[in-house]
Amino acid sequence: AGYDHKKMGITARGAWESVKRHFREIGVDTQSRDFTVIGVGDMGGDVFGNGMLLSKHIKLVGAFNHLHIFVDPKPDPAKSWAERKRLFDRGLGWNRYDEALIAKGGGVFDRKLKAIKLTPQIKSLFRVNKNSMTPAELIQAMLRAPVDLLWFGGIGSFVKASDETHAEVDDRANDALRVNATEVRAKVFGEGANLAVTQRGRIEYALAGGRLNTDAIDNAAGVDCSDHEVNIKILLNGVVGARRMTRQQRDRLLARMTDEVAALVLRDNYQQTQAISIAESRAAETLERDARFMRALERGGNLDRKVEFLPDDETLAERQAAGAGLTRPELSVLLAYAKIELYDELLSSDLPDERLLLHDLARYFPTPLGRKYRNEIERHPLRREIIATMVSNSLINRVGPTFVHVMRQDTGMTPADIARAYAITRDAFDLRPLWTEIEGLDNRVPAATQGAMHREVMALVERCTRWLLRHGGTPLDVATQVRDYAPGIGELTRVLDRLLSDWDAAAVEMRAGGFAKQGVPKALAHRVASLEVMSAACDLVRIARASKREVVDIGRIYFSVGARFGIDWLRRAAAAAAAESHWQKLAIQAVVEELTGHQSELTMRVLAGDGAKVAGDEWLDEWVAGRQAAVKRADALIGELRGAGTVDLAMLAVANRQLRAMIGD
Repeated sequence: AGYDHKKMGITARGAWESVKRHFREIGVDTQSRDFTVIGVGDMGGDVFGNGMLLSKHIKLVGAFNHLHIFVDPKPDPAKSWAERKRLFDRGLGWNRYDEALIAKGGGVFDRKLKAIKLTPQIKSLFRVNKNSMTPAELIQAMLRAPVDLLWFGGIGSFVKASDETHAEVDDRANDALRVNATEVRAKVFGEGANLAVTQRGRIEYALAGGRLNTDAIDNAAGVDCSDHEVNIKILLNGVVGARRMTRQQRDRLLARMTDEVAALVLRDNYQQTQAISIAESRAAETLERDARFMRALERGGNLDRKVEFLPDDETLAERQAAGAGLTRPELSVLLAYAKIELYDELLSSDLPDERLLLHDLARYFPTPLGRKYRNEIERHPLRREIIATMVSNSLINRVGPTFVHVMRQDTGMTPADIARAYAITRDAFDLRPLWTEIEGLDNRVPAATQGAMHREVMALVERCTRWLLRHGGTPLDVATQVRDYAPGIGELTRVLDRLLSDWDAAAVEMRAGGFAKQGVPKALAHRVASLEVMSAACDLVRIARASKREVVDIGRIYFSVGARFGIDWLRRAAAAAAAESHWQKLAIQAVVEELTGHQSELTMRVLAGDGAKVAGDEWLDEWVAGRQAAVKRADALIGELRGAGTVDLAMLAVANRQLRAMIGD
């Protein structure tokens, strides 16, 4: 008993999630529009057959397996789907396809034929001029066809890089069929099979504008399904051993949970491909960060770039000069290494023993188990491994493969501490429902808009994680910190509109309006647009607790201080300042952090000088009145910078020093 009979279908659905994401990102809604497909495989119940039944908008114009070649120049999506379903249910090959349903000029051809006569329809479909071809030549023409999707489900390597030899591919059985990636005109690759494309071929195809991941990413659902199956059986075998359930009852429960296990697995696949998409959207911007991470992995003996076909330093320099970054296949590899390294670090730490992270453990299992066997789940023999996996996946999927490396460099903290700070931020800001809302906009708003919203959340997580690592104390206790920060953050979120200065409010409304114009619901657009100013929330809660004041009052003072002294404007100017090197980026980041620190310090100084008053502007006027000379100097400098238009690092450094001097006066 178990999921073996369903695993092919779950694997196919996982790969299909990748396909749908690729199409969404090029503006094609495969749920409402027919699309052309070339397939490699048969309908006999494997991943290919499952995949070809996942949409009734598929126009399968051609397919081949080891015995036959199927061509339908103008398929009827509904009728061809029903016929594929018949073949799938009965385990039949392409030679049993009802040829009465194949459009004029098509047919099913035996691969043993010496030559296949090409009809005008086949010649037009595959853009060839020959009157006949060998079966191998026809298959090559199919692989080169200008279709929407090339769906791999059969065994073999069919696409290589143009500078790669057949011997290097090491699949002699398909040498006669293989084509170069530069020849492929399909828009998207979907992979329900392994090794269909060499890694060098993937990179070449991606550099030419094609959309694909690695086969490991597309086929992850099958592995994930096995992972869930094993861990669920370990759990239930303990229940059976305690005679609280019979083996037959266990098997029936496993069957009932199949759909939910599939949903859990597909959620993982969805989030993983989403992480690659977000990384790809920032690839040119983050190339130097990616390169530094790869070098760090190499120094630690955890990566060989040559083995993984990741770019060497010379190629990275060429990409940077061209304004390009890593491709999706390269980012897929980097994502995998980031997860492996983080998992190892977390498992060897005490993070998996954090009490609050038992919630992450429970989320791994289907609802019926969490409801009835929570105690058994918490005593699972592999609970530490599952928690380390869940936290690694959550962190890397949500904030990217280089996040831990960057935080480690910036703060000197361990990966376990970084993961704790991430978990505190995620739970204190209640980000899971927000991510779900953004993901619920699939095919309702442009994929680029969803990506921009996710990047706003990532920026919040990065800022707050860094703040917690520097100000949250050591060691970070996830449960305690979430309990301390969540109520204040929730209160600030609810009343934020009443606290912001006119300048901040206008900036939030402008960002929210941009999202709303793309079809994002207004409430969601506003919340995402507010995240930039909400990144101060942890600091405001800290000040409120230290001063024994209401966090709302602290927020009112904090945002007024930012507006009065131009600190908000300076931060945004700093974010837009040109940085030509990694060190300049670090310097600008340091200035931004100092500016935020100045705003917090000024807030506390004003509080200390004002006593009990918190209403109106009197408290700020009173503070300014006692420091007229220093304030005038700061005001004059900020006014001069505003007039300059573009702000550079040197100007930011001077402004930062002037504010520091004003605070010290």
